[in-house]
Amino acid sequence: MASWLEIEDDVPEFAARIRARFDAGTNKTIATLRRDGSPRISATELEFRDGEATLGMSGGSVKLLDVRRDPRVAIHCPTLEPPGEPGTWEGDAKLAGRLVETSPPSENPYPGAGYFRLDITEATLTYVGAPADHLVIESWDEEAGWRTRTRR
Repeated sequence: MASWLEIEDDVPEFAARIRARFDAGTNKTIATLRRDGSPRISATELEFRDGEATLGMSGGSVKLLDVRRDPRVAIHCPTLEPPGEPGTWEGDAKLAGRLVETSPPSENPYPGAGYFRLDITEATLTYVGAPADHLVIESWDEEAGWRTRTRR
């Protein structure tokens, strides 16, 4: 698994575009696994701090219980309406991996909250290609590294 810094070092332009999609808004969507293995999606916030993708969760929240039981997650960037012209859409970004619990921040920690960094197994950016008749899927994963595919 990789830190965010490792991906930035490996493929800086790709990482910058992923980060821009995540920084486009505050509210992201996280998928966690319930006790029975079924998926749960919840709102979350994610920050890139000191070379890591980091996030926190309120004490007692079901997503916090989920990740303490099974740390595998997928996180989607803020969902923004695409522009009227498909070729100008900057796309969607996703990160997947395992959350690792960390110490609370020194500034204003919340009692009972959980604080995490994401050990990344996969990063994906999907957008409309040029001409606007296909999708471009750029991804990075532990085994294949960075690659690009298209889908019509």
